[in-house]
Amino acid sequence: MSKLTLDDIDVRGKRVLIRVDFNVPLDTSADGSPTVADDTRIRAALPTIRHVLDHGGKAILISHLGRPGGQPVPDLSLTCVADHLGSLLDERVRFSSNTVGDTVEEVVAAMGNGSVILLENTRFDPGEKANDEEFSRALAALADVYVNDAFGAAHRAHASTAGVAQFVDTAAMGRLMESEIAALTKVRDDPEHPMIAVLGGAKVSDKLGTFRALNDTADDLLVGGAMSYTFLKALGHEVGASRVEDDRLDAAESLYEEAGGHIHLPSDHVDAASPDADAEGSVVEGDIPEDLMGLDIGPATLAEYQDLISGAATIVWNGPMGVFEVEQFASGTMGIAEAVADATANGAFSVVGGGDSVSALNRSGHSDDISHVSTGGGAMLTFLEGAPLPGIDALTDA
Repeated sequence: MSKLTLDDIDVRGKRVLIRVDFNVPLDTSADGSPTVADDTRIRAALPTIRHVLDHGGKAILISHLGRPGGQPVPDLSLTCVADHLGSLLDERVRFSSNTVGDTVEEVVAAMGNGSVILLENTRFDPGEKANDEEFSRALAALADVYVNDAFGAAHRAHASTAGVAQFVDTAAMGRLMESEIAALTKVRDDPEHPMIAVLGGAKVSDKLGTFRALNDTADDLLVGGAMSYTFLKALGHEVGASRVEDDRLDAAESLYEEAGGHIHLPSDHVDAASPDADAEGSVVEGDIPEDLMGLDIGPATLAEYQDLISGAATIVWNGPMGVFEVEQFASGTMGIAEAVADATANGAFSVVGGGDSVSALNRSGHSDDISHVSTGGGAMLTFLEGAPLPGIDALTDA
């Protein structure tokens, strides 16, 4: 079902409430104030914001940041994000310390065409995560038009992603949302083959639906990260002190059997006594000694995975192969990033998503070598599973 886009509406003179995803990592500056550590998600929202400003609209931006628990938390204020956004837009970005209410409505009413304001963290209000009708109506009171450009939060039925859309006449997709849906639809519904899915991260439980959905479309599923040890233990291998979801062993065994040989698991590992930076890593083939834990895929596994990726026409990657933040456990993840980038250069269509995967991709220097880098982890998986995304479903049909 198609939804309205920015191309379908005239924003001139309109109050355009834009749900962006500014849930970005923060650092602390020398003077103790928070600063934006990674502005990938802010940059991703610029095309939508710029469209509204260039076409004479009034851009009112809303976003969550972190998990403040429905109350104000100074360290999770969006103040520093407003400053950073202003430098990227080369425009003055006003900031409101409130999200809804009379004061905000007065400030918005006084906005000129082509101006922009960022409102305070939506999750400072308990009505956000509860998808509270009163909070949703208060957000809608600020808008002539609502635009959802926060794909990373599209799987959440919150007031700012789904509830508000019920109380506005026009609710459309932003540019980022459009590009996300186009790329992921291509992977889910019409991939070119061979298709390779690379799945990593900590938990099988987070990706059960994704495994089943991709098993129907992907030619091979390459598994790494801690979740691989749940699979290996389920199949009777010794995994030492590796992280395992013991309550998911039966599910992992069933998934492996259902895949009929399409799931590939690590044959060797980089092991250590702990994931600490000073831990001494070693390569172990086969079973893992009881006093060690698997923290990365080994070189033989990496070579196998790289070979499969090199022949792919479509690649989707979600989740690192190990504890890539620590140098001695980063080779597998960095090697996958390089392989996906090389395959893309040779004509493959690649999609990478999930916070850790994108961080690893940035660290590898290959972010610009991927067909589509998704801003959503959970939303990307939900979309690939074919499950509903409330933030998209609530928008106006085209």
